Amino acid sequence: MFTMPTVQVQVRLPEELAKQIDRWIEEGKFVSRSEAVKAIVSFYNEREKTRKFYELLEKRSKEAKEEPESLVPLEKIR
Repeated sequence: MFTMPTVQVQVRLPEELAKQIDRWIEEGKFVSRSEAVKAIVSFYNEREKTRKFYELLEKRSKEAKEEPESLVPLEKIR
C-alpha cells in the first residue's frame, strides 16, 4: 500500500472539539486524534473539490442556456 510522506503539525482546538474527537475515538470511529484530524481534513478537501465541480457545472449550464448551439451531443464525444 502506498503511503504519502507526512509532516507533523501542532493544532490547537477548542476544548469541546477535542472532547468530541475523543468521544469518536471511544466509539471506535477513529484510532487516534491524529487519524481523526487527517480524516476531517480529507473530508473537507473532498467537499471543496465537489463544491468547485458544482460551480463549474452551474457555469456550464448557464452557458448552455445562453448559447445552446455550442452544445456537443454526447454521441459525437464517444
